Amino acid sequence: MRKNNTRKRSKGSGASKLPADVAAIIKEIGVFLDTRDSQNRKIGNSKFGVYAFYDYDGEPIYVGQTKEQLRVRIRRHLTNQRTDAVAMNVLDPFEVAEVEVWPIYTPGKSSTDMIRFLDGAEYTVFEKVLRESALHAVLNEKDIAKKAAVELPPSFRKRIVPSSIYEHRKHPDVRIARRANTIASLARVISERDVSKGLRRTLLTQARRLESLARQRLSEIAGGFPVEGPGEETGESSAG
Repeated sequence: MRKNNTRKRSKGSGASKLPADVAAIIKEIGVFLDTRDSQNRKIGNSKFGVYAFYDYDGEPIYVGQTKEQLRVRIRRHLTNQRTDAVAMNVLDPFEVAEVEVWPIYTPGKSSTDMIRFLDGAEYTVFEKVLRESALHAVLNEKDIAKKAAVELPPSFRKRIVPSSIYEHRKHPDVRIARRANTIASLARVISERDVSKGLRRTLLTQARRLESLARQRLSEIAGGFPVEGPGEETGESSAG
């Protein structure tokens, strides 16, 4: 008994060491996935479904489907439980501010029909978010096969970042730094492996996202700093 109690305390101690912001986001994800639909079903418990992630500008950045349960797949993405180096460097969970899900329930369908419908739903969502994207691109490293469009079930969308940390994480300078780091990590993976064309496309999309945000940030502050004259460095005052 003493040994078991020790194990339980160790496990609890480890869980308590999560950074406060990470723990808060995980809690918000759980609350969202416990949302009940019109038939009183928790949306996260749907075995089949499609999901989309959005950044702090409402820009769609990733689309996926699951056959294992929405709750399991989304938590795996957003808590970095996908251990593959490529997957971890394609999507930075820090960038995800909102999640949208389309739970799929189709009683009576055969497994083959279910998979066909799921593939069609994923492609329909993919086309939808591409139309909404300012860059007409998302970060998926794999092509989503073209399928016949389907009528999507009702979706649920929610911000998963608590207000207490939202403004800090949304700050463009913080996001620029994160994106630059993600690009460096992804570029390193590409340099060390024989990778797909899709992964190189993702690198380009990340670079375009960084350029867009950096341009926006420069435009916001351009009038607040003097323009350097000939022979001047950065315009910053020297110490002393």
